[in-house]
Amino acid sequence: MSAPKWGVVATIKAPTEDVLRFVAYHLDLGADDVTVFLDDRNEKTAKALSKNPKAHAVLTDDEHWQSTIGRRPKKHQVRQVRNASYYYRRAKDLDWVVHIDVDEFLCPERPVAEILAACAAHVPVLRVFPSEALCTDGLTEIDPEVTYCKSRLPNGPQGKAIEHKLYPTYGGILKSGFVSHVEGKIFVRTGLNDIKFGIHRAFENKEIALKAEDAEGIELCHKHIESWEKWLTIMDFRLSRGSYRQELEQNIDPLSGRVQRHALFKSLTDGGTESLRAFFEESCLATPELRTRLDELGYLRQYKLDLAQKRAKHFPK
Repeated sequence: MSAPKWGVVATIKAPTEDVLRFVAYHLDLGADDVTVFLDDRNEKTAKALSKNPKAHAVLTDDEHWQSTIGRRPKKHQVRQVRNASYYYRRAKDLDWVVHIDVDEFLCPERPVAEILAACAAHVPVLRVFPSEALCTDGLTEIDPEVTYCKSRLPNGPQGKAIEHKLYPTYGGILKSGFVSHVEGKIFVRTGLNDIKFGIHRAFENKEIALKAEDAEGIELCHKHIESWEKWLTIMDFRLSRGSYRQELEQNIDPLSGRVQRHALFKSLTDGGTESLRAFFEESCLATPELRTRLDELGYLRQYKLDLAQKRAKHFPK
């Protein structure tokens, strides 16, 4: 039996270099196709991607949206899932499709095709859980080639107890101490009928969420915060229209001690950034203390992504 073929789809609005590194990284993992829907209609990026036969770009201009759904959705999250669903329906030569973002990188312990081949035939969706990258702003005595990550913790009381050990001040507030999602992203087996992608799930017949099996031997390195300054710059967008917006996480039990990210970051930024900086240093910065605590409890991940080298290999200048 031949190895399953798999493809990556992403909707991206980012500098050309970031897009090339993202695409090259996943081509180097063995992806048979990486298709990027360019949310800013970046023709420079499209031209650069065209130099590799396994990379493809779609300029999401008015013509694209008119021909697909008749209008351009206002929310970028809606554009993402519409593009992923569009790609899925046309992925006739692939066995699996994964929808991820430009700051997310699959990190498998063995070839991705082997992981997919080991998945039982009746399983339609495979979930890859995230590890959230830590910032290294101003830190010395670390390997500059390594991306240090904190991995997802167990659910329930066990995970919450670990959170308090890892994050003495802010433990127990956010699941796994993650600033971004803990749900991860999904591979969807092709050939299924009437499939619609969500950000973290897939739906059949518009409303039936497909059950996902948890993937083993692979994680999703999520470089959600690149630096303190960049996080501050994008904070207002994320609070109003992005992953910290108010309508998310509405089902949090107030008795659980958990706090909605919108409420947390809004309160931490009211009146200045001193409180937010304290949170950042305890939860998001790869300090020796945090790395030691993560390592001792088995939740430190260290990935060598080699993005520049892979970009040079697959898209030589």
